[in-house]
Amino acid sequence: MRSIGNFLWFILGGVFMGLSWWIVGVFAFITIVGIPWAKACFVIGQFTFFPFGKEAISRKELLHKEDVGTSTFGLVGNIIWFLFAGIWLALGHVLSAIACFASIIGIPFGIQHLKLAAISLFPIGQTIVDKEVAAAARKYNAEQNLANMRQNS
Repeated sequence: MRSIGNFLWFILGGVFMGLSWWIVGVFAFITIVGIPWAKACFVIGQFTFFPFGKEAISRKELLHKEDVGTSTFGLVGNIIWFLFAGIWLALGHVLSAIACFASIIGIPFGIQHLKLAAISLFPIGQTIVDKEVAAAARKYNAEQNLANMRQNS
């Protein structure tokens, strides 16, 4: 089912938003200073081409450790990203979602665009994994938090 969803997504317009991510990535790469953002653009652009069965998750939540992208530097990077590109990519995804919601058949695609719009705003510190991996990481984190709460009480 994921393959069918990804195929339909790609041919019915997902290719345009994926290319938008890659174009922004090329511009970021050309600036040299924007290379960290360019990498994120290419990863999320690939995700935008074929989003079904995948999910964005914080690397801190997935790996249980902080890195440059999930630290204060990542926050600063996300603020810079938001001002220069994030708002525009998010707007493209929201407009695409509205177009998808215009038909009943397009509702699942509209939902995907809204998820991608959220990622567009603050992508630094995020990684793309299979839905099962993201669910397992969240389950593990919940179990650890529960164990910590029991231990502290």
